Amino acid sequence: MSAVIEIQGLRKTFRTLRRGRRVALDGFDMIVESGQVHGFLGPNGSGKTTTLRTMLGLVRADAGQMAVLGQPAPGQLPAVAGRVGAIVESPQFFGNFTGRKTLQLLATAGGVERTRVDAVLDQVGLRDRADERVKGYSLGMKQRLAVASALLKRPELLILDEPANGLDPAGIREMRDMMRELSAAGVTVVVSSHILAEIQLICDHVTIISRGRRVTAGPVAEVLSSFDHGEFRVRVEDQARATEILRAAGRSVTVRDDHLVVADVADPADIARTLGQQELWVRELTPLTPDLESVFLTLTDTEPVPGRAKQVDESVLPVPSQGGDTWAPTPRDGNVEPVHIELSTEDKEVKA
Repeated sequence: MSAVIEIQGLRKTFRTLRRGRRVALDGFDMIVESGQVHGFLGPNGSGKTTTLRTMLGLVRADAGQMAVLGQPAPGQLPAVAGRVGAIVESPQFFGNFTGRKTLQLLATAGGVERTRVDAVLDQVGLRDRADERVKGYSLGMKQRLAVASALLKRPELLILDEPANGLDPAGIREMRDMMRELSAAGVTVVVSSHILAEIQLICDHVTIISRGRRVTAGPVAEVLSSFDHGEFRVRVEDQARATEILRAAGRSVTVRDDHLVVADVADPADIARTLGQQELWVRELTPLTPDLESVFLTLTDTEPVPGRAKQVDESVLPVPSQGGDTWAPTPRDGNVEPVHIELSTEDKEVKA
């Protein structure tokens, strides 16, 4: 596969009067390959939106190397802008214009044939509400209009920041199906969202960012499997006796309020057999497979703490190691030569 997005060592520092310099991106790396539905995840304030805005030329980076659709960014971004559709944060529309008029104006400005307007209105489910003023739209309808605007150009690369914002359950499923259809048609989709269950259903690859650095990246199945410790939930009548029996058999057992968690289980039948030989019968034996939410909370150290509200900046900061970040990137095919451009300003030497 060829890379559609390549980011290496991206840095961005903002200056504020109250807090001085704040590092938003601290050597961030990311690769998105052609045809992927790629999830881009991170806690609030981790640098997701800054990354997207920088990649689209809306914010200038302090340092780093970027390429979009094989062209150096931001220098050659105008050459590929017509092949990229994007919504970042919450797009704003003129409230007195109708949905149809809004898209017609955008089509004219982008050199897109107006026949595309009806097609994308139908695609996002706004066909029957297209002639109503935008100010009367619900949040979910405005979000559908934003996605329609990103689809006008028949993009090869579609970037969606919180596309499910304000959508009802049916709308979320429609958005999920639409992204799958676009991917099947050859469109590369990058989606940023906090609805991690949806990301797990939609995406085949994922990149997780925390405090401006990448903490992990790769196929969703591989990221999840790296956190699978072969754990099973076990419920029995006599929990204390079961714990004693299993530990005597060399099992790693964690005692919970109403069940046991047994780790490193290759064959769950061994648990039932071990307990059954002591005439202790298993009432429940359920595999505990990691989901994207639990992995995300672990990697970013944002697991809620009972009795204490975690603050935005308390997400984990990856610790540099000899090979780079603690969660090292997967080596890429050495035959693929990324197209890069160096960006620099007086802040290039700012350290986190």
